[in-house]
Amino acid sequence: MSEEILINVTPRETRVGVVENGMLQEVHVERASKRGYVGNVYKGRVQRVMPGMQAVFVEIGLERAAFLHASDILRPPSSQTVEGADTAAVPAQGNGHAGNGHAGNGHVPSISELVHEGQEIVVQVVKDPIGTKGARLSTHLSIPSRYLVLLPHAKTLGISTRIEDEAERQRLKEVLGSLIGEVPLGYIVRTNAEGQSAESLAFDVTYLGKVWRVVQENIAKAKIGERVYEELSLPLRSLRDMLTDDIEKVRVDSRETYEKVAKFVHKFMPNLDDRIEHYAGERPIFDLYGVEDEIQRALKKEVPLKSGGYLIVDQTEAMTTIDVNTGGYLGTRNLEETVYRTNLEAAQSAARQLRLRNLGGIIIIDFIDMTDEEHKRQVLRMLEKGLANDHAKTTVYPMSALGLVEMTRKRTIESLERQLCEPCPACSGRGALKTAETVTYEIFREITRAVRQFNAQKLLVMASPKVVNRILEEESTAVAELEEFISKSIRFQAEEHYSQEQFDVVLL
Repeated sequence: MSEEILINVTPRETRVGVVENGMLQEVHVERASKRGYVGNVYKGRVQRVMPGMQAVFVEIGLERAAFLHASDILRPPSSQTVEGADTAAVPAQGNGHAGNGHAGNGHVPSISELVHEGQEIVVQVVKDPIGTKGARLSTHLSIPSRYLVLLPHAKTLGISTRIEDEAERQRLKEVLGSLIGEVPLGYIVRTNAEGQSAESLAFDVTYLGKVWRVVQENIAKAKIGERVYEELSLPLRSLRDMLTDDIEKVRVDSRETYEKVAKFVHKFMPNLDDRIEHYAGERPIFDLYGVEDEIQRALKKEVPLKSGGYLIVDQTEAMTTIDVNTGGYLGTRNLEETVYRTNLEAAQSAARQLRLRNLGGIIIIDFIDMTDEEHKRQVLRMLEKGLANDHAKTTVYPMSALGLVEMTRKRTIESLERQLCEPCPACSGRGALKTAETVTYEIFREITRAVRQFNAQKLLVMASPKVVNRILEEESTAVAELEEFISKSIRFQAEEHYSQEQFDVVLL
């Protein structure tokens, strides 16, 4: 499989695309005005304690107060050894090291026992502000490097669960154990560390030690709301998390960013120096690989399948739903075979769309109903296979009797659509407009209401051209009857800048 990472840099925006076999699989966007906060460490102050929620709101200098739950404050027992989950996709995990939120004696203290209003507290952002929600915080700090994650407040030694070879897991545990000795710091070995030498791991241990000392110095002198540690920029973060031996090339279209990337790779991944290239072509790099077109398609609800079927991807506040339809695909054998083939292709496409659109939270996939149990199993396997390369943690549940597959995908930042788009001003994000007929009758009701409240000789109605045209053509008789009923004349005026739902009734 051919994999490439493309980095497109403009003065106010940086984009990173992951292309596999010529097809875009992931796209990440970072804008100078809206750079994410995940991984950043702040010196904050407890603003409000919420005993009923077992949580507090913390002031960390952002627009909205951030949320800190009790389970993200507790410390695990110092002697615990954690077989940690992979942290490659999300540098700062929440309470993944909290030992299920219990103290060593099994007692779960109330939030009031842990913190109090006005208390200074050092916290790390584990989830960016999303919609109306503030950032999610944790006091379980974690600082990632190329192969390791430092857990400064937990004397733990964990190995990524994605490293499955037991001999390799044992080797890494022994190597890291000898490197850290009696140092009172915890570490998790990341997936990227598989097969790496003791020298490479030793370099990361030294690097993380230096970073933590700087963070401690920053904490000592920082004021409330100040950042004491900042996560890497998008290009460097992407390479740290995604650059492996499987990546054939990294192409960067900015000379300045290329030099930063080359320096970073030479320092942390010298064996991959030859993979970094500066793209100096006249044609934009994302156009060259068709990435711009793929991004535009990823913002649409309908996703065509090669067979003629299609998916409908609908993102809501509560969950994301994906509906599978056969469309124009008639198949060659029978209905069951047609449905099975469509569902197989849909499972593969749905996995790609989740990754490409960065959809998270609860996801429901409505496959076309199948009667054959083996077909159901094969479709589920195809979905899980498609999700295997996803850096975000996913959990897939068995298919229900209705053909629905429930799954979750870890979400730490806004989806691609919500990063690039805003609610339609005409429909306020509903996805539908009132018809001209509906608005017409609303206008008639408003006229009746207005003349009962106020005295006026004439009325002027301003509305969109489509609504005015409908009133004057199809509702002319109704207008005449209304004028007779209220004993006043009504004039209609088309306003080009009015949306279809917008109108004003003016008393003259």
